[in-house]
Amino acid sequence: MNADQLFAAVRSYMSEQNPGHLQIPADWSQGRTVFGGLSASLAFVAIRTQIPERVLRSFSCQFIGPLFTETGFDIEVKVLREGKNATQASACILQNDQVVVSCQACFGVPRTSAIEIQAQDPHGMTLVEKPGVIPLIPGVTPDFIRHIDLHVVAGGFPFSGSRDSHTHGFMRLKEAPGIMTDAHVILLIDAWPPTVMQQLRGPAPASTMTWQLDLIQEAVEMPVDGWLAYQVDARQAHNGYAHTEANIWDSDGRLLALSRQTVAVFD
Repeated sequence: MNADQLFAAVRSYMSEQNPGHLQIPADWSQGRTVFGGLSASLAFVAIRTQIPERVLRSFSCQFIGPLFTETGFDIEVKVLREGKNATQASACILQNDQVVVSCQACFGVPRTSAIEIQAQDPHGMTLVEKPGVIPLIPGVTPDFIRHIDLHVVAGGFPFSGSRDSHTHGFMRLKEAPGIMTDAHVILLIDAWPPTVMQQLRGPAPASTMTWQLDLIQEAVEMPVDGWLAYQVDARQAHNGYAHTEANIWDSDGRLLALSRQTVAVFD
């Protein structure tokens, strides 16, 4: 199943057209768990069914425990508050009676304001005509990579012993034609391996613990399989935890989103 098919399954589930549990196939796995970007995007799709109109401004996610593939799970959504200008909602993914993913989204209506500041952060990268992407290598790269192209422009590959602490590149979904949504953006941004992993000289597990995402463009007028630009830097790493910050641009070079993650590394 591709991402759009999984999104459709969540919408059907939330409308009670599909009363059974949801499941994710094994080809979306990342180690022993479901790829975090997918689980976060599915939680967001569930929230979006309850708040179809307002513009997403901020999305946060805590990865509490492993969400296993090919095992039933449920999503519970709660609209926390709906005011004149903003709406707050939460979603929890539950598997085996345990909360494994918890998300919160903030939506806000556009308003007229005297304050107008345009983002001045161009990425300065060039996407070559035939980009080199991270390949799917069984037992080395996560299975979900078969659904996503990651093209590295700067920084090292995981476990390469690089001294760099940044990763720059481009990303896209291998999907059928369609228009990109916030759910696709959420899925893609988490696809990159933690940038600090390149400093290791051998394989070691890592896990995103918390993720804060701010959407600063109201709409992404581009196809689902269009390229997004991505630049992430590790701001600090100590005692087995790393803190990273990333910028994401759309295909027109507009700054689209800001991302911060806390990553646990078990080396």
